Amino acid sequence: MTEISPPPPTLPAGVRLAPWPGDQRWGPAAGAGTAPPGAHRREQPDPLPDTGLGEDVGPLDAYSYLSVPDPRSRAAYLAIMRVFTSALLTDLSAPEVADRLASGPVPVVVDADDVADRLAALVRWGALSLSSRTVRVGSIGEYQRSRSRYQLTPLGERVQRQADALLADAGSAHEVSLELLAVLTRELADLAVLAARADRAPHDALRRTAAVFTAFDAFADSARGFYAYLGHVLFRPDLGAPGHSALRNLLLDYVEAITEDVAHHAPRVQAALDELWPRLPALLEAIDSAGPPGLSGGADTPVRRGRGRARADWDELRGWFTDTTGRGSEVDRLKDATLRALQALLANAKRLVRTSTGERSRRGELLRLAKWFDDADSGTAHDLFVAAFGLYGARHLGVAGEPDIAEPGAVSWWDAPGVDVPASLRERGSRAARGRTAAVDDHTRQKERLRSLAEAEAEHRRLAAAELRAALPGPTRGSVRVEVSAAARALLLDLLTGAIGVAGHDFTAASAGELDLDIALHLTRAPDAAVTLSGPDGELALSGLSLCATSYHQRPATTPGLLEDLT
Repeated sequence: MTEISPPPPTLPAGVRLAPWPGDQRWGPAAGAGTAPPGAHRREQPDPLPDTGLGEDVGPLDAYSYLSVPDPRSRAAYLAIMRVFTSALLTDLSAPEVADRLASGPVPVVVDADDVADRLAALVRWGALSLSSRTVRVGSIGEYQRSRSRYQLTPLGERVQRQADALLADAGSAHEVSLELLAVLTRELADLAVLAARADRAPHDALRRTAAVFTAFDAFADSARGFYAYLGHVLFRPDLGAPGHSALRNLLLDYVEAITEDVAHHAPRVQAALDELWPRLPALLEAIDSAGPPGLSGGADTPVRRGRGRARADWDELRGWFTDTTGRGSEVDRLKDATLRALQALLANAKRLVRTSTGERSRRGELLRLAKWFDDADSGTAHDLFVAAFGLYGARHLGVAGEPDIAEPGAVSWWDAPGVDVPASLRERGSRAARGRTAAVDDHTRQKERLRSLAEAEAEHRRLAAAELRAALPGPTRGSVRVEVSAAARALLLDLLTGAIGVAGHDFTAASAGELDLDIALHLTRAPDAAVTLSGPDGELALSGLSLCATSYHQRPATTPGLLEDLT
């Protein structure tokens, strides 16, 4: 059994990979030999703040897998993320994820390589992170399968929980938890009494604070969800008579009950908050001293405390029931939303009455016309527009100018067309242009700059030619790897193109050169030859060719008589 720390497939900033030396510790014993082929040790990077995301990854990028255009890919990403959110502290490799997908309640058969690619994409988006947990393996094959392990990031966990909740509740109406208003009122009144006491009973105050904000958050979320659903249904243009009847019952019964309960409890909540507000700072200090030790984050890790432990939470609670900003409270907006819902219900009722009396809506016809436009090609769409609306496309009409036709010299001036005579010629009999002579532009600096650029380019190419002659002094044999600069590689490609272009594809030997650079490239067919030119901009591999670079008037030293003098 060997214990190793696998290297990640992608490296964060500041991390370098170096081969394991033979005398380093590997596994439980020291000096037991070298590491397996391809294994590396991870050098420790400089300490950086751990944000849980990459350098260029923002919090919104964690939602990227939910907006993948392909539905199948999106479903695969959701299934993978559900595997990680199904348990706490999940740490899995790609084969393990594929096995869990195949053995889940809804089996999903995905290739392990495809799973690895999707896991790498989720890491790039910040939904997953590479695990640094030590892996215990018994063989090299097991190490290869388990060397890349992944774990859920806090942001990825929140995004997946939100996605699952959204998919579970899509299209459903949210029932408002009206009973929580009574709980909120009672707990706030008891908390105001506790805050007025000398000892303030911090443990009891902490429990009641948690109950207050649990009830408030649940009620506020359910109210927002219900009114969002109500607005979606109310303003649907295709709401028919059955839907209108159900919506009428909903508004007249349920919404009325909501409004009455809010109107009944809101003044009591406001009174309790007004009584509690002057003593709130002391109450918060007492709660902090009585509560259990909180989560302590580093300087770069913000900690989100429990609801009710911060002053901003109480400001939000008070702003829901009391107008503290001059723009109205949430209770006022709730009443306005109810009034707009009743107005929309009345408008739908009027529309249904007009429909029943023969005043039909043209919505269906316009939708059918829009579908015709969507299915038509360009020419048919123009014809359809003309037929539907009686409007034609704009046409720009004009008269073409007369062509310039030279009149024969034998035509009399009497019969020939008129000619525009310049004023200088008509008045002074001179064709010379009058007026101020334009200044001649001075291009000296531009010429000097262009000359300097040309000389620098020529010198650059001469150095590249000298480098090629030094790198390929004689015909290459066997497999050869040559390191050249980018300029030398570009020059060799120019010479290679010229040589092959002149000799044709079935040549035995070919050459090309440049006299100004004093270089010639000689090619020879050699089945066992292979030349690899490596440079900063890539590698060029030539198979079956032997290369030699000489001066322009020189032939390859080892192949006399192969090529004639280039001159």
